[in-house]
Amino acid sequence: MAKRPEQRGPPELFYNEDEARKYTQNSRMIEIQSQMSERAVELLCLPEDQACYLLDVGCGSGLSGDYISEQGHHWVGIDISPAMLDVAVDREVEGDVLLGDMGQGIPFRPGTFDGCISISALQWLCNADKKTHSPPRRLYCFFSSLYSVLSRGSRAVLQLYPENSEQLELITAQAMKAGFTGGMVVDYPNSTKAKKFFLCLFAGTSGVLPKGLGPECSERQDASHATFTNQRSRFRNAKGKSVKKSKDWILEKKERRRRQGKEVRADTKFSGRKRRPHF
Repeated sequence: MAKRPEQRGPPELFYNEDEARKYTQNSRMIEIQSQMSERAVELLCLPEDQACYLLDVGCGSGLSGDYISEQGHHWVGIDISPAMLDVAVDREVEGDVLLGDMGQGIPFRPGTFDGCISISALQWLCNADKKTHSPPRRLYCFFSSLYSVLSRGSRAVLQLYPENSEQLELITAQAMKAGFTGGMVVDYPNSTKAKKFFLCLFAGTSGVLPKGLGPECSERQDASHATFTNQRSRFRNAKGKSVKKSKDWILEKKERRRRQGKEVRADTKFSGRKRRPHF
């Protein structure tokens, strides 16, 4: 079972030179980033007759910033990966880029920006990469500082890949605690590959939450909200540990053996599968 990127290590280490290079060479990755950036800017509902000043959190190599520039807006990006920012500088993006950890807050004056977007970055704050890291505190620090740097009446649209419903609740709770209103917009909620989550936040004012894309969203309003099955939760006992000989327990045991340097069979869809009894 492949680990999620945020489970492989801190973002500043995961997004090294090799990973950063993919954002200039992988055409599919570029296309996906551009599509999500377009959707995020659309959800900002910016005025059509004026250029706006936007913040791009987790700007990376500047792919999302490229779309912002194409729309005639100005932007500043912040990212924790020096390698990704080096790619952005080499590409000569039109926006300004800043090295920084969003979990430590957004270092700009109050009311600086007319809006904010973020593509595939927010879920990283849910992991504690250091002993001093507390996901709830880092999320609140990010959201409270973001609320401050946004002009009243503006929006922030943050595309993310939540791991489960608990993680999603943690993120939205800290956003509301910081003063935001809004909620989650889910495009194509019934699709496995096309499904995308956008946290749409209003700063200083309440607004109507946009509907998600897809025919199922136009048929019923609640389809635009996040839903999870939580299938893995039934394998946990009261102490939070996996039930012995369950699939989770087997995968965790194999992972421990790998860390010990022992040879372990590769994980497959058959790992931990219950077998029919032989008579």
